[in-house]
Amino acid sequence: MYRRPTLVGTIIRHLIIWIAIAFALFPVVWILSASFNPTNTLVGQRLIPRNPTIVHYLELFNNPQHPFPIWIANSVKVAGLTALFSVILTALGAYAFSRFRFRGRRGGLMALLLVQMFPQMLAMVALYILLLRLGDFVPAIGLNTHTGLILVYLGGALGFNTWLMKGYFDTIPRSLEESAMIDGATHFQAFTRIILPLARPILAVVFILQFIATYSEYLLASVLLTGVQRYTLAVGLRLFITGQYTTRWGVFAAASIIGALPIVLIFYLLQNQLISGLTRGAVKG
Repeated sequence: MYRRPTLVGTIIRHLIIWIAIAFALFPVVWILSASFNPTNTLVGQRLIPRNPTIVHYLELFNNPQHPFPIWIANSVKVAGLTALFSVILTALGAYAFSRFRFRGRRGGLMALLLVQMFPQMLAMVALYILLLRLGDFVPAIGLNTHTGLILVYLGGALGFNTWLMKGYFDTIPRSLEESAMIDGATHFQAFTRIILPLARPILAVVFILQFIATYSEYLLASVLLTGVQRYTLAVGLRLFITGQYTTRWGVFAAASIIGALPIVLIFYLLQNQLISGLTRGAVKG
């Protein structure tokens, strides 16, 4: 039986909620404050800076030695293409593992899980040498190329995302595809016209997770990219504070605030897909 919450319980719940919100927003507010701090340092930083200025934001777009707009474009390109191809490839692989029965199916799933247990950082030297050698034959996928970096990211993303998407495909009733195939649809048509529309939430989740992971990745990008014009945002931000830890934090904070905008935009555009219940609605229909 439903019991109306007491006043004390309501106050406690709201207090916990506001504490969680403050805990999550405080770093953002602090970095935003630092970006307007004219002293360009974190020493003596205040939540509301004295004499706030936008000079740090202007410097981001007026310093030819640090091509910040190019870094943003590179990051969006690399992260967007990696997330897009990750969704496409994992959807195809997950559908095959979910719907078809073939020799090596279980072994393949276990192999994906096993490979996922080892981070890409362990293979950093091997990846560097591999791209170095490949660049001698196919320069487009060698070192200091975004194509090579995207391929490296895809190799590390397919395992987990395939398992994640397969689990979602398993919840979609097979009767929907069987009905479509009775009407003459092929497996591929059932996949594209029945499964994918119902799986839009998990497709959006995989895209967002992969975009964020790739967009903020630093270590591999710093090793595989060697030219300033090829840098992604995470690698380029290092130049603002390298060797000048007390004088460049304001510009670094401004770059961080602007760099976070693509993530916010992605969440805003895909927020309607981050819901559940589409499968239940399809079955009831």
